[in-house]
Amino acid sequence: MGATKSSEFSAKENLLAKYAKALGHPARIAILKLLVSKSTCQCGDIVEELPLSQSTVSQHLKELKEAGLIKGEIEGAKVCYCIDEKEWKKAQKSLNQLFDSYKGCNECC
Repeated sequence: MGATKSSEFSAKENLLAKYAKALGHPARIAILKLLVSKSTCQCGDIVEELPLSQSTVSQHLKELKEAGLIKGEIEGAKVCYCIDEKEWKKAQKSLNQLFDSYKGCNECC
């Protein structure tokens, strides 16, 4: 979506779209699942867990970080990543609100 069009939508809609975009690739889902399962910051291990090159994993980590779902801290020559709990809960709330808003229509389509 172009920057000029995103201003036509509410802040909530733009926020939800940001999360959806970040979640829109299976590699990013795999990274998030890995970080969730470890419950600790991961330093170099992410690349070893995925069938992707270092540069590809780095690009996906960048997207997740820009969406706010993960955070990274520099430790020596490495960047360690973990779930950003505050943003994670915001994303969860936004997605739940969207899905919970559907009440069903009993064969309306």
